[in-house]
Amino acid sequence: MDAIWSALAIASALAVGAVSPGPSFIVVARNAIALSRRHGLATACGMGLGAGTFAMLALLGVHAVLTAVPMAFWALKVLGGLYLLYLGFLIVRGAKAPLQVQTDSPVAMISLRRAFVGGLLTQLSNPKTAIVFASVFSALLPATIPLWFYAVLPLLALLIDGGWYILVAYLLSAEAPRQAYLKFKAGIDRTAGTVMGLLGLKLVLSAP
Repeated sequence: MDAIWSALAIASALAVGAVSPGPSFIVVARNAIALSRRHGLATACGMGLGAGTFAMLALLGVHAVLTAVPMAFWALKVLGGLYLLYLGFLIVRGAKAPLQVQTDSPVAMISLRRAFVGGLLTQLSNPKTAIVFASVFSALLPATIPLWFYAVLPLLALLIDGGWYILVAYLLSAEAPRQAYLKFKAGIDRTAGTVMGLLGLKLVLSAP
């Protein structure tokens, strides 16, 4: 039962991280708005695969590090928590900043495959994503990691990130929902930043 609650907590934390604005959001939004809905959806699928890959790497890495160096568990919690606090602060501070998506600039048409690969590479090349995954996993993994975690958690990460960005691509490729998001962007960003900061505070305070 503890393992199930741990998996649910990790999924919830990853969902909060997925909806937080960042480079991945910008890439999906830009492709959906400036190219087409299909390009946005392809990019979103690439983002999902990248998240699943990060989940597996974080799971394997955290397990190995905690087994070899117990002190690393404490350090990762503290450093990861401080980073999430900082990230939450940046999100809240930039809540009023306009979304920089250039729809009036010429954009060369690319293939759906290239859009997918671009989404995947954007996700994998983002060090912030790696830190978030490592922080969340180190804080919420049970002491003994069940074997089914290695299949379920990467799949959950893929579905959560991919599902969110598919929704983003679908909505922002339509004019009315896109304008609605831009209208309420400040409130959405403040909420996401606050939740991210609270998660970081929890990590710091829970360090042994």
